[in-house]
Amino acid sequence: MSDHVSAAASGHFRIGGELPVVRLGYGAMQITGEGVWGWPDDREGAIAVLRRAVELGVTFIDTADSYGPTVSEELIAEALRPYADDLVIATKAGLVRTGPAQWVPVGHPAYLRQQAELSLRRLGVEAIDLFQLHRVDPAFPLEDQVGELKKLQEEGKVRHIGLSEVSLGQLQEAREVAEIATVQNLFNLVKRDAEPLLDYCDAEGIGFIPWFPLATGELAGADGPLAQSSRDHGAEPSQLALAWLLRRSPVVLPIPGTKTVAHLETNVAAAAIELSDEEYAALDAVR
Repeated sequence: MSDHVSAAASGHFRIGGELPVVRLGYGAMQITGEGVWGWPDDREGAIAVLRRAVELGVTFIDTADSYGPTVSEELIAEALRPYADDLVIATKAGLVRTGPAQWVPVGHPAYLRQQAELSLRRLGVEAIDLFQLHRVDPAFPLEDQVGELKKLQEEGKVRHIGLSEVSLGQLQEAREVAEIATVQNLFNLVKRDAEPLLDYCDAEGIGFIPWFPLATGELAGADGPLAQSSRDHGAEPSQLALAWLLRRSPVVLPIPGTKTVAHLETNVAAAAIELSDEEYAALDAVR
C-alpha cells in the first residue's frame, strides 16, 4: 500500500463543534480476543495495526471499557502513548461482560463514574476526549445516566459526551440534560433502521458514528450485494460501502475495525474514492 494513501482524504468533522477529527476513523473492538474477550492471539499484530492507523492519517479511534474487557484500551495506550496532539480517543461505559460475546447494560451512575476513572487510568489521559454511554440501562432514568456524564464533564474529566444505540426520542431527551456531541448506532448500506436518527444528527450537527459499517464482511464478499459495483468501479466492495457512508452525510464518522494491517490499508484507501452521482445512487439502491 502506497504511503500517500491517507485517511485525511475523507475530510474532517469537529466533534462538539470544536474537536477536529479525520472522518474515517478506526474501531478498536477487533484487536481483542475471540468473542471480544481477553488478549488477542497476536498482540504485536494488534499493536502494529494501531500504529499503522495513525501513520495513515487516522485521528479518531473508538474503543470501550468492555472490549476485552479493558484489553482494547490497554493496547491503545501501549501502542500509541505518548499520543499525537491531533489524536482523539473515544471510549464508552455502560455494558459489563459476563463472558465471551456476552453484554449486559449497567447504567448505575456510580458505576459509570467508576468506569470513567478507570478508563482515564488505562488510557493515561487527564480527560477523555469523547465519553459515550454504551447502552441506555432501562433500570435507571436516562437523565441520571447522562447527568453523571455531565458531572464528569463539568469536573474536566470528559471533554464531550456521546450516546450509543439510542432512539431519536432518547437522544432528544438526553439533550435536555447535556450537550450530546455524537451518536453511535448500527448503520450500514443494508441496515438503515437508524436513518431518521442520522437525518436528525445531520440537521443538528451531531456526529453520527455508524458501527458495523461493513456488516461484518457481508458487504465485502465477492458474491455480496456490491460485487457488480465493485467490478465496475475497480474498487473493493468494502471500500465502496465506506465511500457510500462518507458521501451519505458530512456528519458520518465511519470506524471500520480490523485486526490486520492489510485490511486496515484497504479500508483507509476508501477515503480517496469519489463517487459520481450515478454511482452513489446505484449504491443507495442496494438494500
